[in-house]
Amino acid sequence: MRLFSRLMPREGRFFTFFDQHAEYVFQSSVTLVDLLRNFDDPESRAARIARILELEHAADRVTRDTVSLLHKTFVTPLDRDDIHRLISRMDDVLDLIQDVTEALQLYDIQRLTPEAVQLAELLQECCQRMQQAVRHLSTMEDSAQVLKLCHEIDGLESEADRVMRTAISKLFRQEGDVRQLIKLETVYQLLESATDQCENVANIIEGVVLEHA
Repeated sequence: MRLFSRLMPREGRFFTFFDQHAEYVFQSSVTLVDLLRNFDDPESRAARIARILELEHAADRVTRDTVSLLHKTFVTPLDRDDIHRLISRMDDVLDLIQDVTEALQLYDIQRLTPEAVQLAELLQECCQRMQQAVRHLSTMEDSAQVLKLCHEIDGLESEADRVMRTAISKLFRQEGDVRQLIKLETVYQLLESATDQCENVANIIEGVVLEHA
């Protein structure tokens, strides 16, 4: 791996952009968990929603900068398609987190369930591991740890699938207000889709590591 690191093209800004974006995604997931855990507080709710929007805009700038650099760089440290897919899929995660906050506002949701919070917590765990895996890409020196993190994301995504199925089943059995049922089901689907995108990111990282191992 050290030999690979020495031979790698020296345009290191791609890895800086990856790290920045992964940090924004993780911070958004942390803020989302705080938002859902304290949803009954309107003042903190508004502040956390604004924070997620701010992080989403910052991540969009990083994505644009990455794509711009990709067009200007002749020799890239990773496959060009992998670079584009990685930054795009990470951006999809944050877009879905922001979609959750938009749904909360658009549908004027006033109460949440423990299952929504649990899905957000699983998403945060995925984002944390994604951030850790991305940090290793610049050197490729600990491929075993990166693969372990990717496999953990896969497991967390499967757990999110299970939680969502249980949550929707509970909704249809216990929620008498059809409008509330539809609102909460949408939130569940968005949260679970975000964990799906984390798994997509993990698959890309895993492929990169295996290619260069």
